[in-house]
Amino acid sequence: MTLGDVLNNRNINQWRLFWLISLPISVVMIIGMLRVDEWGGPAVSSLIQLSVRFALPWLFVAFAASSLQILFPSAFTRWLLRNRKIFGLCFAAAMAWQAFFILWLVLVYTEYYIEETYVLRDAIEGVVGYTFLIAMTITSFKFGRQLISPKSWRWLHKGGIYFLWAYAYVVYWWAIFYYQDPSRLDYIFYVLAFASCAVRFTGWRKKHVNKANRDVNHSHLPALYRVGAWSMVLLGIVTAALSSIWRQPVEALLTGYSFTRIPETYLPFWPFEPFIPLLMIALGAWLSTRFTIGSEPERNEIQQQATA
Repeated sequence: MTLGDVLNNRNINQWRLFWLISLPISVVMIIGMLRVDEWGGPAVSSLIQLSVRFALPWLFVAFAASSLQILFPSAFTRWLLRNRKIFGLCFAAAMAWQAFFILWLVLVYTEYYIEETYVLRDAIEGVVGYTFLIAMTITSFKFGRQLISPKSWRWLHKGGIYFLWAYAYVVYWWAIFYYQDPSRLDYIFYVLAFASCAVRFTGWRKKHVNKANRDVNHSHLPALYRVGAWSMVLLGIVTAALSSIWRQPVEALLTGYSFTRIPETYLPFWPFEPFIPLLMIALGAWLSTRFTIGSEPERNEIQQQATA
């Protein structure tokens, strides 16, 4: 029996896979509630964190599944891609527990919520994130998909998963590079978020390079150009690892002005410091896909050679 045969088993595909993942998550949430010794704001906050930690792995899998199939085509990556919707729904199910605990905190322990956890911009980010998640969940089913056009559906799901990924990535970036005592799990989830985005960039690059290689009218980049592109990628990786060094001066440079008061209060992720290393990596990946096109005679010669 091959790995493909195992992964085609109906017990680990589609809705059976959903229940195989989401039911244990629900059991863990219930056990977490039963183990609380003294109810209060801190206890409910800990349950919010617990639900997020069980939700995020499925978000990262759904986020990277298509790129993993491009980079490492195999029975396993085909299984991931085939069940990408299910992984997204598992994330949604775990986040439903988080929504329940958040409402519990806000409605029952309102004073603790306002004094200890409430930040307007964070609340706006959360509302936008849940709006995306609810819309994506509804349109994951046939009846919901019929409510919008195919183009709108693609924009909703692509924009939504990027926003949800960005929300998770930013949370753990700040946990590591701003707060004084990050936990081991903070590092793990930060690396997973960063790696899933890197996989996405790499898959995009390979897709575009493969498309260019099928075009007889392109020639490869000059060596110096390639060195510059990959140097930008390396610089982004180093910048990500050294975020604790540059975070504070960059934040001081980008905030504190009268014209930034409104985005500092209301705009999610502003001023986007966590994304600076990723923008460098994305720019390097994009530059590495730029192929130079020869003159008209050169293109004709290449075309003749290809068809000879």
